[in-house]
Amino acid sequence: MNNHLYLRLEKAMKKFFPYIITTLLIAFSSCSGFYKLEKSTNWEELYAAANKYYNEEEFNKAIILYDKVLPVIRGSEKAELADFNYAYSHFKLKRYIESAGYFNTFYQTYNRSPMAEEALFMNAYSLYLDAPDYNLDQKSSHDAVNAIQIFLNRFPQSDSYERATVMIEDLQVRFEEKAYRESLLYLSLTEGLYPGDYYRACIINFQNFAKSYPDSKHNEELGFKLVEVSLAYGERSIFDKKEDRLKDVSKYAAQFTRKYPESKYLGSIENIVKKSQVELLAHQKIKKDYEEDLAKAKAENEAAQSTGLVKDK
Repeated sequence: MNNHLYLRLEKAMKKFFPYIITTLLIAFSSCSGFYKLEKSTNWEELYAAANKYYNEEEFNKAIILYDKVLPVIRGSEKAELADFNYAYSHFKLKRYIESAGYFNTFYQTYNRSPMAEEALFMNAYSLYLDAPDYNLDQKSSHDAVNAIQIFLNRFPQSDSYERATVMIEDLQVRFEEKAYRESLLYLSLTEGLYPGDYYRACIINFQNFAKSYPDSKHNEELGFKLVEVSLAYGERSIFDKKEDRLKDVSKYAAQFTRKYPESKYLGSIENIVKKSQVELLAHQKIKKDYEEDLAKAKAENEAAQSTGLVKDK
């Protein structure tokens, strides 16, 4: 290090050293003061300190002190505010599952409190914030919807009513997107060695999706894929079920055309139907020939048996 740089660093250290020492002393004093509070058995002092830390947004410290004081003040007038702040402290630290539970407990305990409405909303909001993206398990999202619905039912005049409604709509979009992705997943599985069960699963999923989400933007696409998959399913079906499944192609195509008369998929659907008709006619010819051959063989067998009986006489 050259002398010039060394002198600059030495000068800076001399300038800021008093501030560094002061900061360290304050931090040490603060830690020391909190350590003493943790050891205190004076619940009034603990209660006041917990509220002070909460107001100063030092939520970790507030939680530690509330944990100590809440069992002591349970049932008193002070417990209501402490419980409310305790739930909010967890929320502010993004511990949403914990905060949801504490807000719900607050509402159940203090349902006549002026803070009860907010607590029930915050229970629902905490669950909403904990809800995962559409590509993950949606159990907690369903829990959030239930909690929001309870809030809407109990406080229909609430200022938070519209906000809660938007939250439900957002969660419904996640459910819809997850169902759409699951339908496409079954479609991708039809490319395996034994696709029969997956074709059937696709058809069921596409139909269930349309029933569950009749206004979804994905219905036109999935309706087309239903026609497309039904042809593949029919082509690969066993002999006895092939005719009925090939006829389903025209049925699904007619339903789609009625619902989407201006669809970009109409040309493709027309080609699919033509292909299914060719396949159906070919199958019906094979079936007819088979049935005629079977009837002929049966007649010949009966004639042979009849001739044998005559000779025996």
